[in-house]
Amino acid sequence: MTAVTQAEAVEVANVLRPVLLRLSRELRREAQQFGVTGGQATLLAQIEKLGSVGLGELAGGEGVSPAAMSKHVDRLEAAGLVSRSAGDDRRRVAIELTAAGRRTLRRVRSHRTAWLAQRLERLDDDDLAAIERAVGPLAALLE
Repeated sequence: MTAVTQAEAVEVANVLRPVLLRLSRELRREAQQFGVTGGQATLLAQIEKLGSVGLGELAGGEGVSPAAMSKHVDRLEAAGLVSRSAGDDRRRVAIELTAAGRRTLRRVRSHRTAWLAQRLERLDDDDLAAIERAVGPLAALLE
């Protein structure tokens, strides 16, 4: 297997980037009908993944300041999607999904999957297979 040149990588990146951005934007938009923004749905998924999580850990994982994350969590808490409780030590506040948060996240995921599946059904077998083959390499870009 030969290495990809920088020029080839830039050429593919220029074509791939707007497609991925638009796809991501469309998937984020699908969350809005459940009363959350795409960013909030992502944050709910991160909280679910981490379990009981501290504000600092959550902020670090999302690349924002603890103060900014606190505002995001305040909105989710006001909507009844997360709760805060005393953590393992008294200095730490643990953030967890509520039952409503888990239901909302399930509904958003299910709806997004259905939205994407509906579009994938429009493709022919070769195009669908090409996308399936691309999933692994695309996931590797995030590592």
